[in-house]
Amino acid sequence: MKRIFSVLLLLSQSVYAVKPDTNPANLPAAKKNTALQTSQQLTLRQKLILLEKKQTQNTNHFIFDLPVTYNKKVSQWISFFQGRGRNFFRQWLEKSSKYMPQIQSDLKAAGLPTDLAFMVMIESGFSATAVSSAQAVGPWQFIQSTGRNYGLRQAHWIDERRDLQKSTQAAIRYLKDLYAEFGSWYLVAASYNMGENGLRKQIMKHRTKDFWELVRRQALPPETQDYVPKILAAMMISKAPNLYGFRDLDPYFPVAKETIFAPGGTDLDLLADHLNITRKALRDLNAEIILGYIPQQVIGHTIRIPKGSQLAAQTFFREQNKKLALE
Repeated sequence: MKRIFSVLLLLSQSVYAVKPDTNPANLPAAKKNTALQTSQQLTLRQKLILLEKKQTQNTNHFIFDLPVTYNKKVSQWISFFQGRGRNFFRQWLEKSSKYMPQIQSDLKAAGLPTDLAFMVMIESGFSATAVSSAQAVGPWQFIQSTGRNYGLRQAHWIDERRDLQKSTQAAIRYLKDLYAEFGSWYLVAASYNMGENGLRKQIMKHRTKDFWELVRRQALPPETQDYVPKILAAMMISKAPNLYGFRDLDPYFPVAKETIFAPGGTDLDLLADHLNITRKALRDLNAEIILGYIPQQVIGHTIRIPKGSQLAAQTFFREQNKKLALE
């Protein structure tokens, strides 16, 4: 097992970067082939070390704020994401530009490692509508009980587990509690995946709080044994996608939005038509409203609309209230 802490990765340099006087592009054909063959034979660890040595104080770089372990399990998941899982991981990378900034900003404001955001990538691929076999829901995949314990409202028409901002705040509170107990971010991730009670029992049974030792002893469920390696693999690839062969990405961009109080009876599809935006766009902004409308018996609810739509939305609400009064 080899551990690399605070590995520096260059975004602007390629995986096969070499000294300027041996750049394959500037070499004769015979020497060019030799240089490329040599670089292709480098292990991932050697490539990381090579990039680290080429750092200068004036170079833009990324730093991991979680401890990075590179071992066989992590390597296997990197290979999987580069191979059979390439298509969906590419989609995750493209979506990350839309969702990661908000998640990481909230984590940083709470004093937590921003790399914990990669849990969302692995949990749900940033999907608000993701549902697991255990009925965990939303970007952070909260089960019903944990969601309620951490303040996420769930009713027949609303499920705040599907709201990225609200579920991130709930996850922050949950992660802080887990870290206060286990004192290791690897164990925090493991307990998030398998449940703190199950992890607590295994720690007591094996008398160790070393995640990798628990893995070696087969003390954790197979899914949990792979959960942390998946996060580490996603972190490594995402911080330097070119290094791992992910090029020409088509990034998603966040929608500029604002909030407004919508009265009971508001139908999101009709409001979207009035605002001249797609129905899907407005539903995506308000994924927590699972029925697509706010029930009339509810006083109202704060929703998100595209920035600059306040006046148009207020006009819609006035017209809606008139119609409801006539019914």
